[in-house]
Amino acid sequence: MTFMKTFWAALLAVVVGFIIMCIVGFMFVASLASFMGDEAPVVESGSVLKIDLSNGISDSPSAFPVQFSLLGGVTVDKSNTLLQAIMALEKAAVDSNIKGIYIDLSGAGSLSAANLEELRQAIEGFKESGKFVVSYSDSYSQMGYYFSSVADAVLLNPAGDLSWRGISMSVMFYKGLIDKLGVDVEILRHGTFKSAVEPFMLTSMSPENRLQYTTLANTIWSTVLEDISRSRSIDTEILSGYTSDLTVRSAGHAMECGMVDALVYRDQADWLVKELVKGTSVTQALADMRALSLEESANDTKNQKYVSLPDYIAAGLSYGKKTSKNKIALIYADGDIVDGGDPDSDVVGTDIAARLARARKDEKTKAVVLRVNSPGGSALASELIWREMELTRQVKPVIVSMGGLAASGGYYISCPADIILADRMTLTGSIGVFGLMADISATLRDNLGVTVDVVKTNPSADLGSLYRSLTESEREAVMYSVEEVYSTFVGHVAAGRNMTYDEVDEIGQGRVWSGVNALENGLIDGYGGLKDALALAADRGGVAEDFRVWQVVDQADGIAMLMRQLVTARTGATQDGVGDLVERFRSVKQLMTETGVKAMLPYSIEIR
Repeated sequence: MTFMKTFWAALLAVVVGFIIMCIVGFMFVASLASFMGDEAPVVESGSVLKIDLSNGISDSPSAFPVQFSLLGGVTVDKSNTLLQAIMALEKAAVDSNIKGIYIDLSGAGSLSAANLEELRQAIEGFKESGKFVVSYSDSYSQMGYYFSSVADAVLLNPAGDLSWRGISMSVMFYKGLIDKLGVDVEILRHGTFKSAVEPFMLTSMSPENRLQYTTLANTIWSTVLEDISRSRSIDTEILSGYTSDLTVRSAGHAMECGMVDALVYRDQADWLVKELVKGTSVTQALADMRALSLEESANDTKNQKYVSLPDYIAAGLSYGKKTSKNKIALIYADGDIVDGGDPDSDVVGTDIAARLARARKDEKTKAVVLRVNSPGGSALASELIWREMELTRQVKPVIVSMGGLAASGGYYISCPADIILADRMTLTGSIGVFGLMADISATLRDNLGVTVDVVKTNPSADLGSLYRSLTESEREAVMYSVEEVYSTFVGHVAAGRNMTYDEVDEIGQGRVWSGVNALENGLIDGYGGLKDALALAADRGGVAEDFRVWQVVDQADGIAMLMRQLVTARTGATQDGVGDLVERFRSVKQLMTETGVKAMLPYSIEIR
């Protein structure tokens, strides 16, 4: 009887599980079919390209555009890549149906400072066509204003505000928490500036780290000021001076300081755009708008035809010639560099090496572009990628395009390239390594009454255990590995950049540099974005006039995609403000539990 009860209960569970899987699978396939079946939008004559960033712009394409959530059902990721956005702007400049650009940053969405710089430069290129660019927002963040200041007319809601207070960089320190918990952390590093481990050993920045971030903040701030000054014709010293006493405290102050051209509501901004589409100059349209009453602009019921950036991209884009047999391989290294992990969010060493090998062995591929946006990670995984970069460079040109962050392991995998391009606000360098070992035995014993015992065949069989500290001989062995990896790292950079070991060591020591300083000390060859890197690769490959871009990414089939999404289904617990804290915890947990020497910048640097 007991057997039969167990049997029928198990059978019922299997049937219910099967039904649930069928329902979820149906939802997934239906959503995917809807996503794949959307017709390409039609761009009508007299349209204005609208950029709002609300759908997001990613550095690399996703192999899994459909996401399954246990709480939210099936959603489709409709974000576009930076390359797609830049290509769209290039196409719009010569598209007779597109009369101008309307930037609306009132919605959500964000980009790294370096990616904003690339997109801003693309809009500057669009303006060379003679077409207008207008920007409107209910409220401008500081970097949002930096991006929007490229517009011919910058408009702000009368009740809105413009954040203008300078750049800050902050680091969260865990030393106090570690002490309270009674955790013993052993830190082994090479690099005076290898600040990756400082949150675990200090309660505030060391003098070296403070110098590093002060230099970073100042060089990035100078880039922001220079670009805005050129676009708005306001001296950089005056712009910077506005931050000292928080001069820009309201929309009215922003207008008085010349940082915006008019304080208007959204319907007035629409009216202005319609006038510009008719051919009215920006100066005249602004004057005419100021002369209108609020009722007159609001009662203009003729709708302006806008096409969103995602829709314009969906209408059809290509970079190079679609039918060309010559290929420029584009490989993305976007995320933490790991020995094994999720290839859609991490840079898995073996996967990237395999993609490089495919491009190297493909006879139709004339050059390779590696797009790096990574804080680094595993030294071993970085070495695997470095090796394949070196092999590829022997048979065809290899160009590195750095995104917002190409530090530590991110620079390790970049240094063999023939040419390295970065943006002025790219964070790079951080040539240094570290090891981190934690002993939580005292915490478990004193707070939870938990103890751990072990049987081992040799004294160091449990090296790396979280339940004991290192012996002196083990400490020497780990430090030897740290020094060995650092020496290899510096040697690779010296060979790749045609520098001496001592020259690299002097600018290494774990120090992070902005793109501006990286150009000065020889870590990069010039400023440029992804599009520049592709053009340079095509030129070096001898196919500048006849090539197509081959994005080397892994595409999962429908079943594999479904299974992956079911396994990694999100519960929604990391939404809103909690998400940042959870992400910080994830990074700390990863550092404290993973073994091996790291070449990594383990915390995010957010430019505010």
